[in-house]
Amino acid sequence: MKKLTFPNELIHIPQKYEHPINEAGKLIDFYYDTYESFSYNEKKQKLHKHAVVYLPANYNKNQKYNVFYLMHGGWSNENTYLGRPGQESEFKNVLDNAIAEGIMTPMIVVCPTYNNLSPQDSSDYNLAVRLANNYHNELTNDLMPAIAKEFSTFAKSDNQTDIKLARDHHAFCGFSMGAVTTWFTFQYALDYFRYFMPSSGAITDNGELMAQMVINQNKKWNDFFIFAASGTKDFAYPSFTRQIQAMENQPMFRYANNEEDGNLYYLVAPGGVHGRKNALEDFYNGMIQLWK
Repeated sequence: MKKLTFPNELIHIPQKYEHPINEAGKLIDFYYDTYESFSYNEKKQKLHKHAVVYLPANYNKNQKYNVFYLMHGGWSNENTYLGRPGQESEFKNVLDNAIAEGIMTPMIVVCPTYNNLSPQDSSDYNLAVRLANNYHNELTNDLMPAIAKEFSTFAKSDNQTDIKLARDHHAFCGFSMGAVTTWFTFQYALDYFRYFMPSSGAITDNGELMAQMVINQNKKWNDFFIFAASGTKDFAYPSFTRQIQAMENQPMFRYANNEEDGNLYYLVAPGGVHGRKNALEDFYNGMIQLWK
């Protein structure tokens, strides 16, 4: 597998990619069991949760697929980015087109939610931050094993050891509160993921703290790669940029546009705002580079 390399600026999504094509992937309603977030360790309250799963065109159970987890932001849910079966979004069409033209590697995309007891949880900022911080429990213990059991991934089975061994084939991405969830996933779940793609959502400007997260998980600088993105007119841009710059000042993080030389790269869209269009372009730029 070729080492990851990024261009010098963000690439726009071709407008033609927003239209549906005949050779298309499909969306699946995926259900799995987990537990209420704040009492997760006690496992007192079981939840039956829903995610939207994208399978690329010509999905074949005899082929292994990389898995890209795409988390929504505030005031959103698991249907926000790809839609739902029968109501597909334009970004689902983008994936279909990019894969059909060989721009993007065929992959399974999982759109979950950190919403807990209510679909409105993401509308409460303070609650959403706490749920984002807790989300790794559900992700690694419940959702990832369920995905590994149901679909053909690089994990040989749904047990924790095999899922961890497949970490090179897992990515976690999100915009805004989804980026916050991405950073917390980085903090707690480096055993499960190599690639992280946060967009316009920060958790700290303490670079030493970010480096300690890696040390605490017994990982080295070349065990992960972070592709970050934002826009100059995005209200989250100043705090997000401060976090990236603070990380750059730590020996743990080596700034480079490729994973041969580094583990952190940041692209900025001139005039980009905190909205759907820029978020989707951030995702697209990460996804077309992964697993080439």
